[in-house]
Parts: sequence; C-alpha cells; structure tokens
Amino acid sequence: MTKGILGRKVGMTQIFDEAGKAVPVTVVEAGPCRVLQVKTKERDGYEAVQLGFLDKPRRLASRSERGHVAPLSSKRSKKLAAAGVQIPDKANCEPKRHVRELRGPAGDLAVGAEITVEVLAEVKAVDVTGLTKGRGFTGAMKRHNFSGQRATHGVKKVHRHMGGTGALAANRGGGRMKKGKKMPGRYGNERVTIRNMPLVKVDKENHLLLINGAVPGPQGTLVLVRETNKVG
Repeated sequence: MTKGILGRKVGMTQIFDEAGKAVPVTVVEAGPCRVLQVKTKERDGYEAVQLGFLDKPRRLASRSERGHVAPLSSKRSKKLAAAGVQIPDKANCEPKRHVRELRGPAGDLAVGAEITVEVLAEVKAVDVTGLTKGRGFTGAMKRHNFSGQRATHGVKKVHRHMGGTGALAANRGGGRMKKGKKMPGRYGNERVTIRNMPLVKVDKENHLLLINGAVPGPQGTLVLVRETNKVG
C-alpha cells in the first residue's frame, strides 16, 4: 500500500530528545486528505491514489472541479445512465485546492476515504517533495556561488560579473556557446525531493508531522510526504 499525505510547511523549530540533545525539525501540517480517485492498470494503465487537500469554496471551483468530487445532474450524465454506463464513484466532498497522485497500489483505500497523519505513525523515514523558494532572475554569483572578480588591480565596475563565456577560438571548441554553461537566469522555484528524512514525531490531535531537517520551500508551501523507498 502507498503511504503518503499532503500538507503544508509551517516552519522550523527544535525539540529535545531523551538524552537532552537539541534536534532541528520542520513542522508540517498534514491532512486530513480525501481520496478522490483510485487508478488501476486495467482502466488507467498504472496504479495510483489521487489525494485532495484543503477545501476550495464552491463559488471559486469550476464545474469540472465540482463534478470530480461529487455527481452533478446534467443532460450528459442522464444519457449515460440511461445507456447503462457505470459512472465512477465520487468522494462526495468539497472541491479541493490541491490534488496530487501517489504512484503505487491503493491497497484497502477506496474513493471517499479520509487519510490522516496516522498513516505514517509507524514510518521511520520519509521523502518530502516541494517547490524551493523562488528568487527570480539572479546573477551568476548568487545562482552558482561564483566568487566574482577581484576588487582591485585593473577590475573596474565588473566585480560581480561572471567573466568570459565563449570559446577561445573558432578552431578550439567551435566558437559557440556550449549547452549547460553556468550563467545568470531564473533561480529557485524548482521541484525538489529530499529523501530519507527521519520522522521524529506524529501529532495525531493537531495533524502535525515533525521531520528532522529542512524541507524545501517557504512557509505555507505545499509538500508531499511519502514513506521513503531508500534502503540503507
């Protein structure tokens, strides 16, 4: 069975273990999530569980979003029912702001089931996926940790420039820019997965997960927490 849950990053703090040692942890408000769809190999070509997190007001949800979680009365649905077509099960819940899939067998999970942090109660380590902080268009020094040019001895007003970028000559490298050259550009806002992070504590009452280490993204960002598949 696939063990995972959606949540949002609250922030970082520290707790003390039994030996009195400070442990840095990231607090994640996880769930409760609703199972919106269960995908199978026979119908969809792969196995997955689709989860929804945080209710979305109906006035802001499109008709397709509302129809994905609850049956809607329409001419098309009436024609399909009259023709004997079986409509997939619905979760019968509010539309969700965030919808993500967990690849793998569903096990005993069914459409409409509610998933809480208890699903990770016996898990020792997790993989956390999120979007890193977006820093916009940045220079080479900030983006690639370049040291920059010298502050004196002939360097004038180009201290933070990246230096030469082209090939030395036409007969040495083709006289063109090579792919993958480290240059200024968009920095951050990338999907990153941190693997094998120890799960320190599961707070069932407040729907909180305390994960040892730093989780990608700013406070409030959406994260996907899964049981790690890393061995060793």
